[in-house]
Amino acid sequence: MRSEDGVLVIDKPEGLTSHDVVARMRKILGTRRIGHTGTLDPFATGVLVVCVNRATRLAQFLAGDDKEYVATMRLGFATDTGDLTGRPKTPVTDAGHITSENLKEALSCFLGPIKQIPPMYSAKKVGGVKLYEMARRGEEIERAPIGVEIKKLELLNPADDPGLAQANTRTAPPEFSFRVVCSSGTYIRALAEEIGASLDVGAHLTRLRRTRSGNCSINDAVTLEKLADLARPGQGDQIMMIPMADAIAMPVVQVGSEDRKRVSHGRSIEHTGERPMNYADGALAKLCDKKNQLIAIAEFDSAKTLWRPRVVLID
Repeated sequence: MRSEDGVLVIDKPEGLTSHDVVARMRKILGTRRIGHTGTLDPFATGVLVVCVNRATRLAQFLAGDDKEYVATMRLGFATDTGDLTGRPKTPVTDAGHITSENLKEALSCFLGPIKQIPPMYSAKKVGGVKLYEMARRGEEIERAPIGVEIKKLELLNPADDPGLAQANTRTAPPEFSFRVVCSSGTYIRALAEEIGASLDVGAHLTRLRRTRSGNCSINDAVTLEKLADLARPGQGDQIMMIPMADAIAMPVVQVGSEDRKRVSHGRSIEHTGERPMNYADGALAKLCDKKNQLIAIAEFDSAKTLWRPRVVLID
């Protein structure tokens, strides 16, 4: 099949890295121009937003989108990785006294802007080297805290999370699931560890599933197996990518044929339609034609009331 331009939402399976998913998709779709917009840990599952062909130019705008997760944390001890794949790094503590009310009170303390120290087992680079590469060599360095925002944080009832109900029947330490909506760059493993520390019992993640990234939801997701099946010869054009215009969460500015031609050559266009005061200097918007085809991502120049193309998506 001929690979088109657009965005695919992959339901990443447990055990694969984000890079593994991209490598498999390159074989399935027959194109090298594929890239993801936000790393998921190998043990995590769920939404991995992948840009195909020209849509790879949009990755920089998608990577900063808010994320939503459903996570399960086990109370009692923290691990060196922040999840169940690591080794205990704090003494095992009896957490049987922790109730749902205790958890709800603790969660409320983490809402809003917070500071996090990136885990050693993370893809963040320091001096050009990924932290997890240092961690695997037994090294640990001082990391500067980063600012993130927790926009929603709620405890889930076991009845709302079948996986948790099953987990509680097979494990002695108490486990709790929570849903979080957060800014890009938030480490859910670090959040769970911080919640455990606030309760004086330690904690680590046993499950992590990303359910949304920006406009892309788990409801839009397809498995790698399903994608491979749809891409088989004779299946026709059954792979339905998210159009580039729909994947980006930005205001839309519609352009006519003449402005479309100017933008295709990277030239600025005058602002039309809404009053210029609706846009701050430096604001970004999607320039689309009458068919809702994404022409470019442009930046507003309030002094000259112009839209200056940042990334052009058409020839």
